[in-house]
Amino acid sequence: MHLIWLRTDLRLHDNTALTAASQRGPVAAIYLITPQQWLAHDDAPCKVDFWLRNLHALEQALADVNIPLLIRHADTWDQAPGVLSQLCRELKVESVHVNEEYGIHESRRDRAVAQALEEDGVTFHSYLDQLFFQPGSVLTKSGTYFQVFSQFRKVCYTRLHSALPPLVASPKAQAALDLQSDAIPTTVEGFAPPSESLRALWPAGENEARRRLDAFADEQISYYKDERDFPAKPGTSQLSAYLAAGVVSPRQCLHAALQSNQGEFESGDIGTITWINELLWREFYKHILVGYPRVSRHRAFRPETEAVAWRDAPEDLAAWQQARTGLPIIDAAMRQLLETGWMHNRLRMVVAMFLTKNLLIDWREGERFFMRHLIDGDLAANNGGWQWSSSTGTDSAPYFRIFSPLSQSEKFDSEGLFIKHWLPELAALNKKEVHNPEAAGGLFGVADYPRAIVDLKKSRERALAAFRSLPSRQEMADHE
Repeated sequence: MHLIWLRTDLRLHDNTALTAASQRGPVAAIYLITPQQWLAHDDAPCKVDFWLRNLHALEQALADVNIPLLIRHADTWDQAPGVLSQLCRELKVESVHVNEEYGIHESRRDRAVAQALEEDGVTFHSYLDQLFFQPGSVLTKSGTYFQVFSQFRKVCYTRLHSALPPLVASPKAQAALDLQSDAIPTTVEGFAPPSESLRALWPAGENEARRRLDAFADEQISYYKDERDFPAKPGTSQLSAYLAAGVVSPRQCLHAALQSNQGEFESGDIGTITWINELLWREFYKHILVGYPRVSRHRAFRPETEAVAWRDAPEDLAAWQQARTGLPIIDAAMRQLLETGWMHNRLRMVVAMFLTKNLLIDWREGERFFMRHLIDGDLAANNGGWQWSSSTGTDSAPYFRIFSPLSQSEKFDSEGLFIKHWLPELAALNKKEVHNPEAAGGLFGVADYPRAIVDLKKSRERALAAFRSLPSRQEMADHE
């Protein structure tokens, strides 16, 4: 008997560890419910619910090839070695197979499990699956991890041209085992189920993920570069939650994109090229997790920015969290997050810059809040995005580049359609007034909308002063 331990790879097709396990003989699948670990990692209730719903769908798919799905509980990952060892003894398991994960805690967990199993004579096999390239294999000429995305992308393109990662064959049906699948819980203590309206936005299962991918590749990808920045348009793939949970693989995404562009990475359809770039950004941030483990420890990628004098401003933070900053594009974006578990990517940057620059509140507050609400919450991508926006990260926006929420709003939601959808109290304003009701004057009794909590010009100056006063990276190195 062989075991596939499922984590963020909740799919039957193109699943490296699952196929490898099934090629060795009879296989069963195991999934661990780890509530205290999920709480410690700020996993959102809607994301945990999405995992459970996808497990239900996967159980059916696995049943079609006679692979039972077992469920075990381990409050934290510290308990995983004991729980898995016990299961392996019960089932006389010879080998356990996993797809690699990349945070500090994930790596520590897998080492501990491998050691415990090997002491019992069970072999532990891990596979590259959620990335195109093994972390540590895409390096600068001096042998270090890239810190700049454009340089990383260039090397990735060269490697992809010479060897495209193939899709993995699906496991064949095996003889039925004398082992029943376990009931999958519909809820987990500590994670309140989301609304039915949120669930309806994110149907579970590989079929839905493939439907979205195929529809995007067939109908929308060519317009991606032109439309992805406009939050009122359906310009994005809406695949991020499925990628984060591993319901669809990056290889499947890459192959679908290339198929729509005659196999080209860097020429042909500009929309396709732009979307492949986004897959490589995702890859880049996971490599950063491995190359620079401090980002997994709530540390700034740029050490000199640890000295930023962030404000302790609980009322401003609460106003941002609760979508009542008085800046419509910020509040509309935050309402989208709170109600759907997702936020348009352009707006993620806009609200992050507003929190870290205009309010001068620590990026870690925003990173945590996003993780607690995002259905596609992913440590590497979320941390990378927040550190980029706050000018503390890799390849980050220079500190003096501060998005103006008003100009972003006017540029990317010029008709105010997105704002009015999420802030119906502003529906009566015209397309000029809706971006900045305060400037329109005298509307507050009608619109029932708060005044802006911050002066954008003065707060921009405050942020510039805070960043200008930092020691340089060289001064930090000399001091150490």
